Amino acid sequence: MDLNFNDAELGFRQLVRHFLQTSLPQAISHKVHHGIALEKSDYQQWQKILHAQGWGASSWPAVHGGTGWSAVQRYIFEEECAAAGAPRLPPFGIKMVAPVIMEFGSHEQQQRFLPSILSADEWWCQGYSEPGSGSDLASVKATADRRRDNEGEYYVVNGQKTWTTLAHYADWIFCLVRTDREAKAQRGISFLLIDMKSPGVTVRPIITMDGAHEVNEVWFDDVKVPAANLVGEENKGWTYAKFLLGHERTNIAGIGIAKRELARLKRVAAREFKNGKPLIEDAAFATRMAQVEIDLMALEMTNLRVLSAEEQSHAPGPEASILKIKGTEIQQAITELLVQAVGEQALPLRDRQDTSELASPLAINYLNMRKLSIYGGSNEIQKNIIAQMIMGL
Repeated sequence: MDLNFNDAELGFRQLVRHFLQTSLPQAISHKVHHGIALEKSDYQQWQKILHAQGWGASSWPAVHGGTGWSAVQRYIFEEECAAAGAPRLPPFGIKMVAPVIMEFGSHEQQQRFLPSILSADEWWCQGYSEPGSGSDLASVKATADRRRDNEGEYYVVNGQKTWTTLAHYADWIFCLVRTDREAKAQRGISFLLIDMKSPGVTVRPIITMDGAHEVNEVWFDDVKVPAANLVGEENKGWTYAKFLLGHERTNIAGIGIAKRELARLKRVAAREFKNGKPLIEDAAFATRMAQVEIDLMALEMTNLRVLSAEEQSHAPGPEASILKIKGTEIQQAITELLVQAVGEQALPLRDRQDTSELASPLAINYLNMRKLSIYGGSNEIQKNIIAQMIMGL
């Protein structure tokens, strides 16, 4: 694979860069560059700007309203967005449930849901993890019993989902539910689309150790869901879940974001002092920073290989797990080095008025990033997947 961009791709990079310079709201990019929490309105505003440009879904095929871009174009776009301080849009609609609906959903489901995902008029969250069913999603216990009345067929859903990111903002949730209690493990699971406004849905906040309300518990108490909201076939949901998880783990790698934060780390280290010299001249610190940069370069090459395979219609294999493991470890390492570099100025004070690069609440970001090695399938589970798929263990 030729890793050098051709003239057309370099021209595309300039086009994207110009668009970001003229269209990305400064207030939003300021928040991103300084680690300030984004609101739902920030994400929606940016998605609507992209949608108006025709760039609302860089990974979607044109037939569904996407850009139809090549893998390289998508990579360039995401890299430029990260460098410019554009928000990383929540993936649950655009990058997770939408591909499942395109691949396995009915024509009616595609017509109903894809346009509102693209326009950011409806927000989604993911109903996978449960207490006791995190990385081992085959053990989900939330149930969906199929019934019929005068209005037609429907499911009655009962159970609990947890660690549900941004559920307090969401209009819809896609869920793994057990529709056959007698079937073994993965065979009795279905994939349902549930309206969060349905009677019986309760969202309860979980406050994480960084003090943020990002994740939630979601309870289902006799929630009535039309059978038309079943994606694909009943009891085949595990197949669709694996398809989705491959996309999620690839996205978690966050290479563009890691490159932006590594550049930030270098700027900070060039100004912080140790024994009268910039920290970047400290051998131990510089060695750790160089190792992160080397790992990031290697990860970028792996990501390009995965994108090239996707371009040839090959679903992500063990490479998706490799991207997930190394991508999250690199992002965590960068936040750790940033906190080490600025010392007490990294204190997690959300109301701090000084939002300069050195005084931004880096410790909050450090704490928040601890989740990366857990969600999307813990890194320990990913190592097992790699061992099974590559080594046959």
